[in-house]
Amino acid sequence: MRLTLLMWTMLWLSGAAAASTQKIGDGLYAYVSSNESSSNSVFLVGDNGILVVDSGLNSDEGSNLRQEIRQVSPLPVRWIVNTHYHPDHRGGNYALAPDAVVVSTDFTRAQNMRSDKEPAAKVWLKQTVDAEGLTVFVGRHAAQIWATGPAHTLGDLVVYFPDQHAIATGDLFLNDSCPYMDEGDLENWIVALDRMLALPLQRVVPGHFAVAGWVELQRFRDYLEELRTQVASMHAQGLSLTQIQQRLNMRAYQGMRQFPRFEATFSDNAAAYYRQLERRKLRTN
Repeated sequence: MRLTLLMWTMLWLSGAAAASTQKIGDGLYAYVSSNESSSNSVFLVGDNGILVVDSGLNSDEGSNLRQEIRQVSPLPVRWIVNTHYHPDHRGGNYALAPDAVVVSTDFTRAQNMRSDKEPAAKVWLKQTVDAEGLTVFVGRHAAQIWATGPAHTLGDLVVYFPDQHAIATGDLFLNDSCPYMDEGDLENWIVALDRMLALPLQRVVPGHFAVAGWVELQRFRDYLEELRTQVASMHAQGLSLTQIQQRLNMRAYQGMRQFPRFEATFSDNAAAYYRQLERRKLRTN
């Protein structure tokens, strides 16, 4: 069973920590949400405006984020970048800044436009980005935005801040936690993480949980690679999904958080990749 948008709004109800706004570079701040059902955000303050990456679950979370931003700067939010279509990352857009230019992938924009619960999206979704990327200059600092192709979802993007050696990953990275795998592509997900890891990174802001660094991002990438290696090998041997799940060995990553109710476990991740391999086999036969 695949998660619905409504279920996604409940995904991170497993606990809460105090909200925090951390300066992670010149003009750059990470907002770690106090509500784990709502995404983290990043904002870059320029001379005449602010760029925000992800806005949270709903109008309340968007308003909370706006209040945090106001503790740092009175400047208007001119750009909102949505890393993907899940509601916990873009539900606060309108409350945060109804006149902002919203940047997303074509897939994310299309999903948002279909949402009956967010008619305002038809007004303020204005800019899409592809693999070639888009650079937004916020004052003297750049925000480099590029689409990864199918990975966590069918339309993810990341935002790199070269002056601050920081990146906002959306749910392409979760700090010490198993991801939920939407209808994306595990192998391309690893490629996307490799591209990030090749950058001079100091701070990595995940979609949820604490701000991390290069080491934590590498470990998450290695988990996906280990999953890919084991599942692909057993699939090639003709093992069933049940057999693969029973034989999967993730002892090296046993400390990672898992969420069985929301298909975010080792076993669920194996099932998601198994389905990808099955679809590929059908296309080649």
